[in-house]
Parts: sequence; structure tokens; C-alpha cells
Amino acid sequence: MYHPEILERLERNVSPEACPALVLNADYTPLSYYPLSLWSWQDAIKAAFLERVDVVAEYEREIRSQSFAMRLPSVVALRQYVKPSANPAFTRFNLFLRDKFTCQYCGSREDLTFDHVVPRAYGGRTTWTNVTTACAPCNLRKGGRTPAEAHMMPRQRPFQPTSHQLQENGRAFPPHYCHETWRDYLYWDVELEA
Repeated sequence: MYHPEILERLERNVSPEACPALVLNADYTPLSYYPLSLWSWQDAIKAAFLERVDVVAEYEREIRSQSFAMRLPSVVALRQYVKPSANPAFTRFNLFLRDKFTCQYCGSREDLTFDHVVPRAYGGRTTWTNVTTACAPCNLRKGGRTPAEAHMMPRQRPFQPTSHQLQENGRAFPPHYCHETWRDYLYWDVELEA
């Protein structure tokens, strides 16, 4: 392992683009877990100057002008609470998140697409309650048939999720990058080891 002073020196010299800020709501919970609510360093600094956020934690990296120096924010908290919408947007990403990035016919996590459970040719609509995640091979195999006709029943009946349900599902997919200052805010409700 590197000595802490070496790591600190490396962090001070890293590009600002590699320093996103985790955005927390006014109650210090992330605005979103998946995708993780992140702002660029420019947006975080602008929000801090406009007094829209409180800087909770900082990187070692500094930005400077002739008359000013500031450490880049690594965690910011909104000063005004933003109430999450109860009903999330119907998007491909949210559909995959609802179904935990898993084909609802075979369980595969590869080559995902979506399938109309009741085909459009039979009057099926593109809604939360009629669309499910499917891998391309299962979607092709099912074709324009109903699940009964294709002998392919989805593992769960399609449903309209709440924002809370999507957030809970998103927590199962940890971010690829997690700065040490973010951990206290991302995993605050994880059961502690004895």
C-alpha cells in the first residue's frame, strides 16, 4: 500500500474532471442511488457560491485563481429539500432497474431489451403494466405471441414501481467509483457488523 502522504499528493494533482461531487438532499440522503446523484466540480462550486448547497466534504484537490483558492467539494447537501416524485418516468433504464437488470423469462443479465407481454398486435400498450425486461434471445423466441401462446411466463407480473422501489433496487448496484468521503452518506442504513 502507498503511504497516506503519497496518496494525498496524488489526489491533489488529479484533474478536476475526476472529482465529481455527491449530491445529497437536505436530509443528507442521496438524491438518487442509481444512477448516483453526482454533479461536476463546476456545478458544485457554482451551487456553493450561489448558496444553494452546503459543502459537507472536500477533496484534497484545489482550484485557484489569482485571488482565490478553494478545495473541490466531494459531497454537497441541498439547502432546500427536494421531494422525490412518487411515480418515476417510464424509461428503458427505469424498466431495467425495476426488473433488476434481469430477463424476466430466463434470468439472463446479457443483451437486455424489453418485451410487450401482450403484444402490440393484440392491442398491448407500452406501459409499466405491459412491458417487461427480456434478453434478446427470449424476446425473439417469444415473438409476437402472448406468454401463454409462447409457453413463456414472466417471473413477475409487470407493475408500475414507486420511486422508492427503484431506489431500493438501485442500492443493489454499487457505483463503480466511490470516494471515501461518500461512504457515510451512501451506506448509512446498512446493518452494522457486531
